[in-house]
Amino acid sequence: MAFQQQLKQRNTGQLLNIAIFGFLVLLYAPLLLHWVDGWLNKSISIEHEYFSHGIIGLPFAAYLIWLNRKKWHRLQDKAHPLGAILLSIGGIFYLSGIPEWVNISLPTILAGLCFWFKGIPGFRLQAFALLLIFLATPTALPYLLVPYTLPLQSFIASTAGFILNQLGMEVVVDSINIYVNGRIVEVAPYCAGLKMLFTTFYVSLMLLYWTGALFSRRTTTWFLSFALIISIIANIIRNTLLSFFHGTGREAAFKWLHDSWGGDLYSACMLLLLVPLLNSMNDYFSTDSKLPESGENAG
Repeated sequence: MAFQQQLKQRNTGQLLNIAIFGFLVLLYAPLLLHWVDGWLNKSISIEHEYFSHGIIGLPFAAYLIWLNRKKWHRLQDKAHPLGAILLSIGGIFYLSGIPEWVNISLPTILAGLCFWFKGIPGFRLQAFALLLIFLATPTALPYLLVPYTLPLQSFIASTAGFILNQLGMEVVVDSINIYVNGRIVEVAPYCAGLKMLFTTFYVSLMLLYWTGALFSRRTTTWFLSFALIISIIANIIRNTLLSFFHGTGREAAFKWLHDSWGGDLYSACMLLLLVPLLNSMNDYFSTDSKLPESGENAG
């Protein structure tokens, strides 16, 4: 009888999980398809394009949740009050019909389910996957940051102008405008590299987690710092190339790098540089930690 009761409880739990998963698919499959289609075909708003890293981040988050399934089942079923609160808030956001709120309802409901079924231990288990989902959820954050990007725009324009001057070209820089052979190129707010910074930070977190280096504060701090510097340098080079192409009448090359898949290829190549960078840092810090402490007698 005890075995039959356990089997019945297990089957009931599995059916409940399938029902919840199916309900979430019905709610959010259209939304996720809208995001992916917008990211791939650039048919979504400019602000939401900043979250195109979700193309790789969301599947990776789902993979992590799948890997943690056995640990999840071993956790004690214990509801936390925060679960009901987050589920209520997520439901209100979804039913509001406001696009930004509907978007943010996804990570809110997922976090609420973790608290509702497994409490704080369940949330901790899925915390990184939930973070990836949250950071890939399109919000108005880029729009809110635009008014504060002027110093970065001016810095990029000045540096690009300086590089082109060194190449013997006649370049005049006026604030965020670059004049090359009388033709103007504006380093607009959305050309200031925010998208590349967002993507670099996101991919860096994924690499840190995958290699286990995320739990090393020293490695994480140095790697994220260098990754952001590389992102800024890459964006300066990109704007320099765009100014060169436009100023010399190479419009096909300009459009390829600015509007077409050339920009995606350029970003991908830059992101690939993060892999050897992280490997080098892991090797350096692991070797450094094995060195004898100051004053230690090696003999």
